[in-house]
Amino acid sequence: MVNTKKILKTPIRITIAALLVGMLSRILNWPYAFEIVLASFFSLGLLYAFRFHKKENKQTVDYVKMMLVLFWTTNGILNLLDFPYTLFFQIITGITFVTWFIMEGTAYFMDEDRRVKNSLTQILWNVAMVIGTLAIIAGSLLNILDWQFAIPLLSAGIAIIASYILKDLFTVSSTEENDQNNGEFQL
Repeated sequence: MVNTKKILKTPIRITIAALLVGMLSRILNWPYAFEIVLASFFSLGLLYAFRFHKKENKQTVDYVKMMLVLFWTTNGILNLLDFPYTLFFQIITGITFVTWFIMEGTAYFMDEDRRVKNSLTQILWNVAMVIGTLAIIAGSLLNILDWQFAIPLLSAGIAIIASYILKDLFTVSSTEENDQNNGEFQL
């Protein structure tokens, strides 16, 4: 049985959700939005770097993901600090994202036998993720056009995506319980 347990999964998810809330706070001009986003980008970069460092068997896709997170978080921090030369970081982020998508892409959502591992609940959560993403895109575009309901649409989309990211923190997976009951005890 392959151990696929990822370290720091919960702190990374909480940091991503805090980043989304911070970005929404910036859009709504709430206080401390700058600090939340800056701390979230910085924490996400550090947590993922530590997670990468602790991983024993690193493959090429792991290096690509580390570069993606490193350049994305660095670009976010430098943009917040109004650094004028962030194009390099944006280009590298785009290249590493496309490389990751080509290497792993939809296989990320499959098990080791390359079978789709989504149950009906997971499919519904994925539909919510798509709806949230579309709400963010539509809210952003409609905000440019000064549509009066753009900010509530954008806020709803961000709330849906944040709840999607945090959904595993509040539910216990039945597959984890089965894995623990059928596993061997090793020292």
